[in-house]
Amino acid sequence: MNAITSHKRAAAKRIEVAYLEAFLEMMSAERAASKNTLAAYENDVRAFAIFLNGRDPSTAKSEDLLAWLEQGWRDSLTSTTLARRRASLRGYYRFLLQEGAREDNPCQRLGRMRMSPRLPKILSIEQTSRILDACAQPAGASEADAYRRARLVCMVEILYGAGLRVSELVSLPVAATQGRDRRILPIRGKGDKERLVALHADAVESLDHWLEARKDRSEAHAKSRWLFPVGDGTRHLTRRRVAQLLKEVAVRANIDPALVSPHVLRHAFASHLLENGADLRSLQHLLGHADISTTQIYTHVLEERTRALVFEAHPLARTPGRTAS
Repeated sequence: MNAITSHKRAAAKRIEVAYLEAFLEMMSAERAASKNTLAAYENDVRAFAIFLNGRDPSTAKSEDLLAWLEQGWRDSLTSTTLARRRASLRGYYRFLLQEGAREDNPCQRLGRMRMSPRLPKILSIEQTSRILDACAQPAGASEADAYRRARLVCMVEILYGAGLRVSELVSLPVAATQGRDRRILPIRGKGDKERLVALHADAVESLDHWLEARKDRSEAHAKSRWLFPVGDGTRHLTRRRVAQLLKEVAVRANIDPALVSPHVLRHAFASHLLENGADLRSLQHLLGHADISTTQIYTHVLEERTRALVFEAHPLARTPGRTAS
């Protein structure tokens, strides 16, 4: 985080925003919004307050909202971030209207912003294999090195092998691995919704290896409720630390670290499954997407395969000398 970003966030925390706490409480209680979603909504509304030079967002006009979103577009924010900002403002002003704090909803007069979809960064299957190999490379011969290596291999095998969000990975309880079938993990995702994901043989093997290493590490870690404990075992590994570890692995695998992150491994999981014939509905369930439109962004990987299917397999494509009438 640079100094400017840090300063802006600190300034946002000092700004009083009317009804914001009540809005977040409503989102938590009635919409079952996750902690990450609540944090994103709060950051968005407070960032909008900074854009308004400290003026309370509850008094903003539609022109103010549009100017803020357009600034984000000029600043090259991703379409996903812009869409989330828009959703944050829509939810906030809808709440103000319901509470009688406003007589109008400024979001209703906003035109629909046309934003070209930003395709996710994708690692090739060969690059992903190099990352997995690099995780298992000895970085030292001590017991601590072996412990960290077992943890890293297990995390990456599960991240890529099951397409988890990094927040889902680090918050996995040990109990999730104790089911009758070790190949199936129950995952609690966004909105506190549970889904089942399957682990391939290598992931199961790395999980078993990690559970043994974890047991031998210390009594605190052996008794921790978290699959990836740190410190005295009462806390789990952070998302930031997982991201840092992946950057280090990328360097060892001779891959640009900027291309590698926990979410990029999730994208790789989805794209590689589609490349090998998975259908969107199944992928939607595996990824834990509430709406299939979110899953459809991965269909770009099928473009070449679909084109080949039409031009090579269609009966009319094989008719010599046929021209359009």
